Amino acid sequence: MKYMLMFVGEPEAGEEQMAGTMKAVESWWAKHSQSGAIVGGERLQSSANATTVRLGGSAPVIVDGPFAETKESIGGFAIVDVPDLDAALEMTKSWPASPLVEIRPIWED
Repeated sequence: MKYMLMFVGEPEAGEEQMAGTMKAVESWWAKHSQSGAIVGGERLQSSANATTVRLGGSAPVIVDGPFAETKESIGGFAIVDVPDLDAALEMTKSWPASPLVEIRPIWED
């Protein structure tokens, strides 16, 4: 079953702390990629670089920045192919960076 793990965090920490975190993330990513569990994913640029398109009115409204007014944003994601939600949870428990990971099943026909 495929799941999307969305890594949610607050604005980046100091440079030294970030370097240590990125090293741990690279190690986590390599471990799960080598096992075949990670089948895709990317690190995202800051939400300050986002563009939001609001639909539903008479014309689309394009806004610079994220949709939600919040400190937290999605910093990256992984697509994993694992047997079940329990396996996705086990992977996620060892995520070394952001304090929140949202797991969603991917729609499969």
